[in-house]
Amino acid sequence: MITFAVSTAAMQKSKLTLYIFLALILGVITGYLYNVRVINVMNTRITTAETAIKSVNASLAGYKDTTTIDYKMLVAQKLKLAGHIKANQNLRDNKLEPFTLISDIFLRLIKMIVGPLVFTTLVVGVAKVGDIKAVGRIGGKTMLLFIGATFVSLALGMLLVNLFQPGNAMHLSLPDGTIGNDINQSALSLKEFINEVFPKSFTEAMAENKILQIVVFSLFFGIGTAAIGKKGEIVIEFLDAVAHVILKVTGYVMKFAPFAVFGAITAVVAKEGMGILSTYAFFLGEFYLSLLILWFLIVLGVFFVLRRRTFTLLDNIKDAVLIAFSTSTSEAAYPKVLIELERFGCNNKIVSFVLPLGYSFNLVGSMMYLTFGSLFLAQAYNMHLSLAQQITMLLVLMLTSKGVAGVPRAALVVIAGTMAMFNIPEAGLGLLIGIDPLMDMGRSATNVLGNAMATAVVSKWENELSN
Repeated sequence: MITFAVSTAAMQKSKLTLYIFLALILGVITGYLYNVRVINVMNTRITTAETAIKSVNASLAGYKDTTTIDYKMLVAQKLKLAGHIKANQNLRDNKLEPFTLISDIFLRLIKMIVGPLVFTTLVVGVAKVGDIKAVGRIGGKTMLLFIGATFVSLALGMLLVNLFQPGNAMHLSLPDGTIGNDINQSALSLKEFINEVFPKSFTEAMAENKILQIVVFSLFFGIGTAAIGKKGEIVIEFLDAVAHVILKVTGYVMKFAPFAVFGAITAVVAKEGMGILSTYAFFLGEFYLSLLILWFLIVLGVFFVLRRRTFTLLDNIKDAVLIAFSTSTSEAAYPKVLIELERFGCNNKIVSFVLPLGYSFNLVGSMMYLTFGSLFLAQAYNMHLSLAQQITMLLVLMLTSKGVAGVPRAALVVIAGTMAMFNIPEAGLGLLIGIDPLMDMGRSATNVLGNAMATAVVSKWENELSN
């Protein structure tokens, strides 16, 4: 009976992998056809208007007297062209809406689950660990591992971007300064960092899905629950039951994953077109090669701890990695990773404690992107940063990157702050914004891999990994 149940679960899991993979392929094909037949017209209008704005800007630069009729006519023409761009962008978004809605529904359902799941599982995990000393021991090992992984990821990104020099090969013109990118340009201040870490309201943190704040509250709540002894057992039992209910709901939501993958991939390819892959081929290729090198180093490091079981774990989490890759968010894979780590043999109390911390402090794919993207922009502008400046950037990123867990387009926000600190022209963000969705897919998948592997390693170190 048990064998039958295991084989049935394995069949369902392999079917989900197949459906997700088919959705990926179908999404690329559908996106390409939709781009050629529908979206390309709007993209052409936008490109034509942007070229015209550059020509107008060049003409405006030649005027010394800004009160002449000709100057005012050029300014009016520029405003008209900007309005034309905005109108076509809105029209394009409306045409893509049927596909983005599919993935949006899935992501909203996942976000509905993640906050309560992190709270219930982390409180239960901390309470089951027991005393504060045990929590401190496991937390210390976990944070040491995360800090090491962050440093390696940032350093590897810095090393490889200097080796590949993708910015030197791009030869791209500066993006027009009038086209907004809606990214905060200022560096993350200490006050903002504190605000992102410590919650002023638990309900607000849950409502806004601020994972880092939920983690902080859960740690306090879990320690407090364990400290009151038998009275806390009722709370632990209740939250454990709630966690199992949420995991059951997760199973239902995951059945919708292939549709979400199809919608997300179709929207990206339809909007950007296949041409973007050739335009940024070197940069994208070198970035993904860098991620593969990081994957190899992660798997190699974990192999020394888990030995051959490392490959079993890779097989277990492949669906979660595919979901993160397709939806461009590691958060979407959180419930699936939680389930698969427990199936792998990791103790629930370790998984519930380490995995949420990983989603706040161990986003290794995003870490690599920060140094890779920042130095790429410096290269694109022929800015040669010294080794001392690059090491300073690495150390700054180790701190600033920790305060934006769960922030939309978090990597771009951190890069924007870094550019401001090192005087890299902010217009360079335009070089990244267009292809950021394609890069976000790779770094989200890498984040999932890194967190799953780290949780398994801590489980092994604590002798809480069953055979």
